[in-house]
Amino acid sequence: MAAAQQRELQGLKVLVIDDSKTIRRTAETLLTKEGCEVFTAVDGFDALSKVADHHPDIVFVDIMMPRLDGYQTCSLIKHNKLFKSTPVIMLSSKDGLFDRARGRIVGSEQYLTKPFTKDELLGAIQRHVSR
Repeated sequence: MAAAQQRELQGLKVLVIDDSKTIRRTAETLLTKEGCEVFTAVDGFDALSKVADHHPDIVFVDIMMPRLDGYQTCSLIKHNKLFKSTPVIMLSSKDGLFDRARGRIVGSEQYLTKPFTKDELLGAIQRHVSR
């Protein structure tokens, strides 16, 4: 990773919402190494309080979660006037057209298929977060 790119990500607040501990830990490790401040949540309810507390610069949310799924979580974030401009990236193990379209309908900026690569994760941040 180039030094300029790392400086660009330094101190960026990222929220990763996924019921999979492996996905949360993987994303957290990758992003922390790049200088991001990473918060994690296990589901949509957990995430909503973290969004309010930490005001993340970007949110990655898994679609399939218990209690409040990724679509509902994204929709709630986007309907809050404080956070409607916060980029939300959907994460899913399914790569269907319907899932992508539904993600767009609730306001997500992008859709990443799991397992994602480090470059996909960082690319999504660079594409949607302007410093």
